[in-house]
Amino acid sequence: MAFVLGLVLGVFVGLGLIVSFVKSENVRSKRRADLAATIAAFARMTVDDSKKILPPQYYPSWVVFSQSQKLAWLNQHLTKIWPYVNEAASDLIRSSVEPVLEQYRPIILSSLKFSRFTLGTVAPQFTGISIIEDGGTDGITMELEMQWDGNQSIILDIKTRLGVALPVQVKSIGFTGVFRLIFKPMVDEFPCFGAVCFSLRQKKKLDFTLKVIGGDISAIPGLYSALEGTIRDAVEDSITWPVRKVIPILPGDYSDLELKPVGILEVKLVQAKELTNKDLIGKSDPYAVLYIRHLRDRMKTSKIINNDLNPIWNEHFEFVVEDESTQHLVVKVYDDEGLQASELIGCAQIRLSELQPGKVKDVWLKLVKDLEVHRDNKNRGQVHLELQYCPFGMESGFTNPFASDFPMTSLESVLKSQANGTEATENGQAVTPKRKGVIIRGVLSVTVISAEDLPATDLVGKSDPYVVFTMKKSEMKNKTRVVNESLNPIWNQTFDFVVEDGLHDMLIAEVWDHDTFGKDYMGRCILTLTRVILEGEYKESFELDGAKSGRLNLHLKWMPQPIYRDS
Repeated sequence: MAFVLGLVLGVFVGLGLIVSFVKSENVRSKRRADLAATIAAFARMTVDDSKKILPPQYYPSWVVFSQSQKLAWLNQHLTKIWPYVNEAASDLIRSSVEPVLEQYRPIILSSLKFSRFTLGTVAPQFTGISIIEDGGTDGITMELEMQWDGNQSIILDIKTRLGVALPVQVKSIGFTGVFRLIFKPMVDEFPCFGAVCFSLRQKKKLDFTLKVIGGDISAIPGLYSALEGTIRDAVEDSITWPVRKVIPILPGDYSDLELKPVGILEVKLVQAKELTNKDLIGKSDPYAVLYIRHLRDRMKTSKIINNDLNPIWNEHFEFVVEDESTQHLVVKVYDDEGLQASELIGCAQIRLSELQPGKVKDVWLKLVKDLEVHRDNKNRGQVHLELQYCPFGMESGFTNPFASDFPMTSLESVLKSQANGTEATENGQAVTPKRKGVIIRGVLSVTVISAEDLPATDLVGKSDPYVVFTMKKSEMKNKTRVVNESLNPIWNQTFDFVVEDGLHDMLIAEVWDHDTFGKDYMGRCILTLTRVILEGEYKESFELDGAKSGRLNLHLKWMPQPIYRDS
């Protein structure tokens, strides 16, 4: 009896301790949230707000300053403490950047290290300050815009593969950018935050020159450009957002504040159209460069399509995502010039925050001359992408059973998981006890219903249109009958295509005008099979590319015929 009574009392006491602990943690969490909200509210206070709370004699003179006066006050005090900041920051930056320099060391060098690194005696000047509202309650984010034309003393000791040692001075550094400071997490003890994270949020300008002390850097061909690229990559990889440096203020574990990959972005570079011609003879030879972070080892380059202003790439790329709320996918289209430097045709970007996790987004992006300066109204063309963002823990883990050396992309995994009807875990094992590998093979049924507002190509103001359908990979073709003297033809014809690789094939629909002694091109539509595989079937009106007007009305249906094979 005593044992049972003790057991019951022990259970109740244990439950009481657990409830007390949970309530205590909830109270502490609420206090931290309230503290963060209070600090954020104070940070947003204006001079007028402060005057409503306290009379003028209770706050210092700098409170009544304007924004420019506050920045002047801040810069004045920064100048006073700059000698101490220089000593501490120089050591911190040197220890952070030097390993990255070694990582990106050009192949022509055997060694690349700092022999001297000081930030100089001229302090940077702050030109703007703001508090960022991110919706969170466990931290404060501040951004400081800074301009710096200092007298830094930076000397690199380099050694070539031939054993030649050279001291290279980095001089005439001009910098303008925005630094982000994150005070997090908020705690209930002074100074009210546990750590500070800092990062270069935006790099507006970074100019510098390189000079060999007592020599000529041009004596070694390619050295200047190699070193310049290495320095810029080191800056990008060491302190540029989303990279951040964490400085603990109070004891604790702040590993959750460090940079970590959070997902994978799958990109299908489909095509581009109406590109600007950069060649005097013939047409441009376009290729695309894609990246999220501007690092050489993270940039993807497409194949070159020769002599074509409407190239079709249909290539897949995969990118690591580290902060989907602020990062962008950048696409730059170049004209290949052979041995000479490629010429930029145009560039575009899309915010990853615009993508719905796990969903495929089909987008056309307009190319511009510069992503920062939006004053370019010239038509430079458009680029067509299919995008899918897969946060870690969400993507399927399929492996292609017929090409085990080439792992599937997340987009392929989603499509194949739907075709197979099974789900997979992160280690590639299916939930079901036994699954079969599957190839996306099937029959694509294309019904061409009609066309509208086609351009007139005949002298009498009419056309004799017909449509040619081509599967890009298999080159299988079908064509409709000719509808005489019509700009709004109706066909209602259906064609079936056996597709061996639905993930990587494309349907090209070209509209032609039939003539007795030839034919005239009227326009085309290029379709990937992603949507029809995901939805099963759909009806859509497609605008004709390469034509002044015209739309093609199609009904597409996918009938999967998967090939199964025992795992």
